[in-house]
Amino acid sequence: MAENAAPAAPVEFATSPEQYHHWQIRIHGGVATLTLAIDRDHPLRPGYELKLNSYDLGVDIELADAIRRLRFEHPQVRCVLVTSGIAKMFCAGANIRMLSQSSHTFKVNFCKFTNETRCEIEDATLNSNQRYIAALNGTAAGGGYELAESCAEIYLIDDGFSAVSLPEVPLLGVLPGTGGLTRLVDKRKVRRDVADLFCTKAEGFRLRDALKMRLVDGGWAKSKWQVEVDKRAAHLVEQAGGVGSEVGIALTPVERQTSHEDDKEILTYRFVHVAIEQGGRHARIELRGPETAPPQSHQELHDLGCNSWALQAFRELDSALLDLRLNHSPVGLLSVTTVGDREQVLAWDTAISRLRAEGSWLAREVQLHQSRTLRRLDNMAKSMFAIVLPGSCFAGTLAEVLWSADRAYMLDHPDQPSAIALHPVNFGVHTTYNSMTRLQIRFFGEPDSMTKAATLHGPIEPSDAERCGLVTRAPDDLDWDDEVRIAEEERLSFSPDALTGMEQNLRFAGQETCDTKVFGRLTAWQNWIFQRPNAVGERGALTMYGDPRSPMFDFNRT
Repeated sequence: MAENAAPAAPVEFATSPEQYHHWQIRIHGGVATLTLAIDRDHPLRPGYELKLNSYDLGVDIELADAIRRLRFEHPQVRCVLVTSGIAKMFCAGANIRMLSQSSHTFKVNFCKFTNETRCEIEDATLNSNQRYIAALNGTAAGGGYELAESCAEIYLIDDGFSAVSLPEVPLLGVLPGTGGLTRLVDKRKVRRDVADLFCTKAEGFRLRDALKMRLVDGGWAKSKWQVEVDKRAAHLVEQAGGVGSEVGIALTPVERQTSHEDDKEILTYRFVHVAIEQGGRHARIELRGPETAPPQSHQELHDLGCNSWALQAFRELDSALLDLRLNHSPVGLLSVTTVGDREQVLAWDTAISRLRAEGSWLAREVQLHQSRTLRRLDNMAKSMFAIVLPGSCFAGTLAEVLWSADRAYMLDHPDQPSAIALHPVNFGVHTTYNSMTRLQIRFFGEPDSMTKAATLHGPIEPSDAERCGLVTRAPDDLDWDDEVRIAEEERLSFSPDALTGMEQNLRFAGQETCDTKVFGRLTAWQNWIFQRPNAVGERGALTMYGDPRSPMFDFNRT
């Protein structure tokens, strides 16, 4: 589909189990079973069938919702089995017809969301005591095997038919788009030459060879399959201390109103306000601080459920970011402000951190959700400016937005004071995809600045914030309007392609991890390969998929 084609219907990310078309959740004691039984007649958009348990963005939206609900609504679960409801086919990966008819922008955002969902599976295993197990009762190809790779363990049925494969290179002329290559060598530690063989053998490998190559962790004959899978799940529950006693909270829908005024589109949540202006190219996001004092006990936090500021505000921000990413791709600049009581934000951070330290599973999940939302913000392919004004509450967790942004401007006005504030959560709770805090990334070459930041207590005024490197610029009231306006107009005039590449190179200084490779190295090259004639040209491999004729390649290496 051409990039200038008529826009498709907006993508809706809100869903719930009773609305699922493709996933089924079953809870039995400490084991949850997520069964993939894709309804081929319910694609996200018309024009293709979801054959062979192949997926599109709609399937992953349901999966992301299910993962989050297991963490908040079923915290007693200790093992999550991911399996298929279709005989001999676990998952055939991303639907080829969907990819071939989608715009490049949609393909990239589809891969990004899918990658974030895979990372959340790993996050749940690592931090929420919910160990994900891929029970492959059929073939797992392409994205299907990548889904399995995100699980802690992979088991493959030995039925003489089922196999694992990453066939994108030989069949489609592209790369596995959701971390398959990186997790193969970095996470599963498959030897490089073995990985090369696997990624170029379209039909993949059945259990015997897959086990030898460390592509799976084990498997059983069809006659023993279900008994052994259940036995493994029960063992993991026991290993984790048995079925949990935690009582979950309901994740009610995030409510949003959409309106239009003065050529602006307005998205209004309780704690988040978004105004999209300048022909849809500039979005101003206002984050509102808490309206009430924080809870002082786990029970008080539990009684608030998903309505607590610490959870609700970040669920709303997450919703707004996904909407801006998928439904407002021309938006090139996000200008983020905050409004509220700075001390109340700090009080909430203190209360949630204390409750987590005291063993509150809900406080833990709230902070983990905040971290995931901030990482979604890091991953926006849009320029981001933070704007600190009088009445702002960039403090603690909300101060993370300052250092996620590409620049931060802070008004220095003698009669209208503004300030920011740090909190212990800024020094280890909220890390990025490279496992470093945003302050560590900001001061990567300045260890003295990092040490000094840790000693800053109380409100930090504009001149001190600029001197300490916590904001980019702190213009006075005479220069403020012109400097910020010119910066925003200039940003919107630059090439979005060049800006996206520049921003993603600059945002993640420091060490590289499996996740940064997935989002940086792999996504960048997949992005490029998806546009090359060898993939999507008239005789490209992706275009010709299913055609009896062979694709035609330009064999010049670049």
